[in-house]
Formats: sequence, structure tokens, C-alpha cells
Amino acid sequence: MITYDTLYLLAGLMFLVFGIAGAMDAANPKRWGNGLFWTLLAVVFLFASPHPLLHLPALPALWVGGVVIALSLVAGLGFTGRAEIATTSPEERQAGAARWKEWLFAVVLIVPAVTLAGTLWSSGLTSGPHPLIANPKQVSVISLVAGIAIASLVALVLFRPPPAAPLREGRRLMDSVGWAAILPQALASLGAVFALGKVGDAVGAIATNWLPLGTPAAAVAAYTVGMAAFTMIMGNAFAAFPVMTAAIGIPLIVGRFHGDPAVMGALGMLSGFCGTLMTPMAANFNVVPAALLELKDRNGVIKAQAPTAFLLLIANTVLMYVLAFRHA
Repeated sequence: MITYDTLYLLAGLMFLVFGIAGAMDAANPKRWGNGLFWTLLAVVFLFASPHPLLHLPALPALWVGGVVIALSLVAGLGFTGRAEIATTSPEERQAGAARWKEWLFAVVLIVPAVTLAGTLWSSGLTSGPHPLIANPKQVSVISLVAGIAIASLVALVLFRPPPAAPLREGRRLMDSVGWAAILPQALASLGAVFALGKVGDAVGAIATNWLPLGTPAAAVAAYTVGMAAFTMIMGNAFAAFPVMTAAIGIPLIVGRFHGDPAVMGALGMLSGFCGTLMTPMAANFNVVPAALLELKDRNGVIKAQAPTAFLLLIANTVLMYVLAFRHA
């Protein structure tokens, strides 16, 4: 049966290869930092939880925390850096595009096609008497990884690059993105810590004691701006949503002023997404595209999006005020 443990093993082995290759790259002056960073990340994936496939127990939580702190120090002290990894030239890429044309898109579309098919129909796949994917909640992510693997194999067969090309290009991309590649993991953990620490209650107490929230308009403005601000801090609107909704949305907009909770929730999330457009903490949206496009300014994507984000935030605030209280 396939579980997340299988994916963690594959990811851990991939990062281990990146770490070894990075440390062996004599042309990179920061090769030891790169090698250490990706190797530490591999340790987290390989040993942070029990692995039935490896028949190994999990590392103690304190050790895992130490590894995470070490990751932060390696990146924060500037020990990592982009490596110059051999790849195809622009002329070679243009020639390949002219030769293969729309077949390039066909390979890319394999990923969403397999993900959708696996999500909808994988329940019929079995391994003996058991379903192939043990946990139905893990189907989509496992199908996504399967789609990436199938697309990679098709690309290798169709385009016939060197066998090591996927790993080499993967390492080049990860070195370009750097520490921002692990921000989604870190921010998901931060959201869990905030929830356990009841940060929403603390923010709510501060808001009600220090902000003039005696009118629906003030409460709505505090909620939408707070969603955008917390998203900018946490890098994820889904992590900011429970904090701000528990602090302002439910007790004030819904409880005190009898606003529509559906409108509040929908437009609150959209307000959070405005914050996503304006923060480097949302690495997968703003830092990774800058690296993929090889922009000289790593914040170029954010600068281009910020005016739109401000206008959308104002529009969401106005819409929430108009729509949430129309039946109140």
C-alpha cells in the first residue's frame, strides 16, 4: 500500500542526492553550505516519523527540532548560494521547442490528468485485498506525485535527455530558490503552533481593547486588513484565517453585528490572498516564479502584484460591509 511514508522516503532520497551533489560541486564557493542544508532537510523527511519501509523508529522530537534550527542557521547566516549547474543553452531550448512544438505541453498536462484521474478513480485500485492507497485523504497528493513521476518518465523516453537530467535540473531549481523552498513546511508548522497557543484569542483581546471597533465598518476593516497582514507574516491565508476569524470575524462581525458568516468567510479568505500577493513568505507564489523566470530582482513579482493587491483589498472590504449586513 502507498502512504505518505512512501512520498517522504522519495523526497528524502531526492534531497539527499541534492546535498551530496552540492557538497561535491567544487566550482561553488558555498558548496558545503548547500550540501549541509539539503542533507539536513533530507534527514527531516527520512527520519522525523517512523518509516515502515525502512524499519526505523522516528528521531526524538527534540532532535528534529535541533535539525530545523540548524537549517535556519545555515540559511540565515548566508552559508547557502546558487550554484552554476550545467544546463541547456537558450538556443538549444528554442531548437527543442521548435522540434517538439505542442508535444511539450502534452507532457506537462500528464501531471494534472493523472492527479485528477487518481483522485476520482483510485479507489478501485487494489493491492491484494487492500486498496492501493491506504488513506483516502492522501489520494490527491499521492496522485500528484504519481503524475510527476509518469510525466518525467514520458519526457525521458520522448525527448531522450541524459538520464541524470531530472535530478540535475531539480537541483538547479532548488539551489535557485534556496531556503524559500521549505517555507510552506515551516509556515504550516507555525500555523499549528499559533492554533495551540491560542494566538487568535490574544489578537482578539488586543483588537477589542485598543481598536475602535464599535461599528460594523470598523470591524470589517480590521478583519480584512488583519487577514492580509497576518497572511503576509505567515505566508498562507489558510493559516491566518483561523487566527483572525477567532479574533474578530466570529465575535464581532457575526456575534455582535449579526453579519452573514458565509460572506465573512469567503471575502475574508480573498482578503488574505491579497496579502499573499505582497509577501516573500508566500515563497511558492512569489519567490519560486522569480527564480524560474531568472529575474534579477527576487521581489519583482511582488512589486508587480502589489498595486492590484491593494485595490482588491479595498474592494473586498467594501463588498463585505455591503453584503454581510444586507439582512441584518
